[in-house]
Amino acid sequence: MGSREYMVITNNPLVWDRLKETRHVVYREISYEEILREVRDRIHEGHTLLSHPLSGSVKPNETPYKSIMISERKGEVDEGSLKLIENAIQACRKFIFKSDLYEESVYDDFQIIDWTLLESGMASADAL
Repeated sequence: MGSREYMVITNNPLVWDRLKETRHVVYREISYEEILREVRDRIHEGHTLLSHPLSGSVKPNETPYKSIMISERKGEVDEGSLKLIENAIQACRKFIFKSDLYEESVYDDFQIIDWTLLESGMASADAL
């Protein structure tokens, strides 16, 4: 697939710092759920979801950070991508947000977890 065939939508400052020079990254200082909604809006524009919006074992209420890969190119609206992102938004709304209760150092850990999940997805996409 290659790095020019996907973009990353994220609210993770670590992802932005590490990728802003080499990848197409859309960085927003918004909530986890707002990242999901931004991705949903782009799917409506014809982008395709390339990484699962709820990947990893950290629940949406436990971390404020999320990075999602979508196709660079637009096509027809992908119903599978739309269903996945809508389900992720609904799942996110079921949880009570509690990541604002953590000590500052925990946020660095959550950034690294999100980065690691994204890095794995990019490695797979870049190998295609």
